[in-house]
Amino acid sequence: MNGELRLYSLVALAGAGLLWGAMAWARKHRKTPDQREHERRMHISEIGRITDGTVIDVNEMQTNADELQLLIYHYDVAGVSYEASQDVSTLRHMVDLHSCRSGLMTSIKYDPSNPGNSIVIAENWSGLRH
Repeated sequence: MNGELRLYSLVALAGAGLLWGAMAWARKHRKTPDQREHERRMHISEIGRITDGTVIDVNEMQTNADELQLLIYHYDVAGVSYEASQDVSTLRHMVDLHSCRSGLMTSIKYDPSNPGNSIVIAENWSGLRH
């Protein structure tokens, strides 16, 4: 009986160690919000459908750490109107926000399975018309 108890203790200890190791690995390899946003843009850029839209506004906001630049736009898909915004702070080198005025026509790429998920610009695509 004493041998069985020792075996169960070793198995439990090994299981706890594996669980702790898996949790540490998962925490270390967790994606940042910027990485998730980059993946979202690239996914929509690859599979998205294009529709016409209009820039409504450009907002520059100061947060605690950085300056946030939002491009606010409107588009229609299958008779449903959508109003969305995209943080273009990491894409500053690709867009001149001062040329994006209200009423500017643009192309929007959206996810066909979720039309509310859309972009105006990505690393490999831009719907802005100059």
